[in-house]
Amino acid sequence: MTIRYTKDHEWIRLDGAVATVGISEYAQSQLGDIVFVDLPEPGKKVDAGDEVAVVESVKAASEVYAPVGGEVTEKNQAIIDDPSLVNQSPMAEGWFVKMKISDPDALDALMDQAAYDAYLKTL
Repeated sequence: MTIRYTKDHEWIRLDGAVATVGISEYAQSQLGDIVFVDLPEPGKKVDAGDEVAVVESVKAASEVYAPVGGEVTEKNQAIIDDPSLVNQSPMAEGWFVKMKISDPDALDALMDQAAYDAYLKTL
């Protein structure tokens, strides 16, 4: 299982052919209490950097971007019903979408955990 991060604080976890996307612990802590999540329907095709979700918190609304290109295969209905799951468990139950990615090698351009931790120290 491979986990990678973007500079916009999205994470992507590749498990076989399925990639799960969400926001990092850092991102959810900066947003504050999340009160609404809008997710795309399965079948939506996205390129790396395309908006894949919108999150609203008590502080602000924010877009979530696709770390890599591919097709959305599943959305997390649980976080639509209970957006606080993103705050409680951003790396597990608080995931946003699952995707079939078009180019697994695109993950190589993203940060691993050590590089992301180092990046956070610069903020």
